Amino acid sequence: MQMLLDFKPSDVKFAVSDLMDILRDRRHEGWVLAAYPDPKTSHPLIGAGFSLDLPPRDHPQPDPLNPNRFIEPSSDELWRAAGLDQSRLDAILDQFHQRMDQWKKRGFRRRMFALDPDISDADADLLLRIAIIQSIDNAKAYCRNFDALTGPQQMALTQLVYQIGFNLQRFTQFLSQVNADATAEDDYWRSVQSTLEQSKWARLYRIRATAVIAMLDPGYADDPSAAEKRVAAVLHPAGRHRRSRHAKTELASVESRPHAEHSHRRRGKSAHSRNRQAA
Repeated sequence: MQMLLDFKPSDVKFAVSDLMDILRDRRHEGWVLAAYPDPKTSHPLIGAGFSLDLPPRDHPQPDPLNPNRFIEPSSDELWRAAGLDQSRLDAILDQFHQRMDQWKKRGFRRRMFALDPDISDADADLLLRIAIIQSIDNAKAYCRNFDALTGPQQMALTQLVYQIGFNLQRFTQFLSQVNADATAEDDYWRSVQSTLEQSKWARLYRIRATAVIAMLDPGYADDPSAAEKRVAAVLHPAGRHRRSRHAKTELASVESRPHAEHSHRRRGKSAHSRNRQAA
């Protein structure tokens, strides 16, 4: 946990506040200030998809050439690392389970936007920031050359870890390619992008996948729109594809964040959000 607390903005080439803004958007994770059930797993989430009941996990480093280790603390450890009180989390979880027993998942999700907030915008920002820092550390553990990547590429890897979490380890083709020797820069990154474009994750979650995969383009900073158009031309709308058994299996493995592109209430530009300092 001390590794998370020791994070400095200079540890990465992108602004954490920029990634926070992306993840709050309804096209990515959304922003809900009352605990609500994940549409797939029914586990409690809050803010920008922060999981409230994950246990700590053992995640060994399988790559002998990567000195970075994975950090997989429990939700309550991350909650405390964000500076929030444990008793508040316990109360939120108790209320969540009472509502689940009463309303079940479908009824709960119908009511979730009308519920009084369990936390403030500022609290949700703290949770989002600490979860992003964890994702940065794990992105370094997945990618040997993370420190040499461009800012957008670092952000893409971090966002990928944030969205897929512990189960990114199952994306073996992508991890093998991103850690391969880059002989030809353009061809190398096109191959990395291709492994994600061919995944069921990308086809099921086309909007967020397009944004993430495009950032891996070395020329993204010069023309983000062109990079996204190239990826979008490859990814067809998910509705045109029947979900195979393999697709359902891969979807079920992506369990630690809310991944369906369901509608979330987007936070307005309050005085707090306008005046927030860069992370």
